[in-house]
Amino acid sequence: MSSEFIQGIVVFVLASFVGFEVIRRVPPTLHTPLMSGANAISGITIVGAIIAAATGNGVVAGILGFFAVVFAMINVVGGFLVTDRMLEMFKKVPGKSR
Repeated sequence: MSSEFIQGIVVFVLASFVGFEVIRRVPPTLHTPLMSGANAISGITIVGAIIAAATGNGVVAGILGFFAVVFAMINVVGGFLVTDRMLEMFKKVPGKSR
């Protein structure tokens, strides 16, 4: 294995641990705004996937780029649907007082 591959694996593992710890400590009241912001930032993933699909050499690169675009779109759309559903829980019901 090359040193770049091992370095990439180490960075991935460390980023996974840091990401898990950061997400685990988010209080529920901040989850919805942070989720919405993260979904907006995930749109950058779509741009990167489109660039990867367009500039790839060969059939395999095109297929992998296509799947990257599809999975990035599923992530963004699903995240916005979850955020919208969570925001619906905070709306007041008309005619009902507390």
